[in-house]
Amino acid sequence: MTTKVKEEHPCVFVSTGGYYSSSAADVAIEFSEKNIFAVELSGGKYSSNLLNRLKKLSKNVHFRVHNYFPPPKVPFVFNLASSNPDIVNKSIEHVKASLSLAKDLGGAVYSFHAGFLIDPHVDELGKKIGKRKLSNRNEALERFIELVKSLAAEADRNNSKLLIENNVLSAANLKLFGENPLLLTSPDEIKIFMDRMPENVGLLLDVAHLKVSAASLGFDLEDAHRQLLPYIKAYHLSDNDGTEDSNMPFDEQAWFWKDLKTNLDYYSIEVYRTSVEKLKEQQMLVKKMLNAV
Repeated sequence: MTTKVKEEHPCVFVSTGGYYSSSAADVAIEFSEKNIFAVELSGGKYSSNLLNRLKKLSKNVHFRVHNYFPPPKVPFVFNLASSNPDIVNKSIEHVKASLSLAKDLGGAVYSFHAGFLIDPHVDELGKKIGKRKLSNRNEALERFIELVKSLAAEADRNNSKLLIENNVLSAANLKLFGENPLLLTSPDEIKIFMDRMPENVGLLLDVAHLKVSAASLGFDLEDAHRQLLPYIKAYHLSDNDGTEDSNMPFDEQAWFWKDLKTNLDYYSIEVYRTSVEKLKEQQMLVKKMLNAV
């Protein structure tokens, strides 16, 4: 195993989210062999010894825990805004388990996606979701707010933090449902939510999600970024053409550099379908740009 190289501030992580059929521990080892020692754990393949392997790896690698991680043995829909008590209960237990893992790995930070107004079937996860009746938006938002506040109180007792990620609304999904089926896609709703959160809850801004949602909903992208700056505690970085969240690489001309906060300790690269060498190049670019802007 490679000797730990302490990441310089700010810490720029690389996500395992694009490695759907691999164990996150295997991906972390592959990353470290290419001198990537900051890894965001997101999704991946379930394995019974995963957590023990990650704890051993945490001696050499900085970790952040994100969303549907650790992957459950029996898949389920993770949605804290659901009107289904069974889904809510499973989602609450998942957050608690993820918070515990984050602390065990030395992070004490757990981030996850905002809720939504539908409950996809398990076999639809990661695929096209069929049209169905949506929950009442105000009721779903209120459920989500109250549950996050409750979980935040529990996290605070352990000196931990929660970060909520903005959802992505494509024009295709807006057309399919006839209205927005997701929470926290617009700056206005994100601000309503964040203004009711305690101190240990922040915004994980996915710049690629914001770009697609801006095109779908018609709000100004750069203005939205500026509006959300007071709440942002972390970033997910990738790019796309504005029509879908394609997790493409970014360069020095990417739209988000202009107003990007440079004093955070959590930036994560969510670029998929590329080589580990390319991911290392993206990591170095982020560090360069953070020191330049």
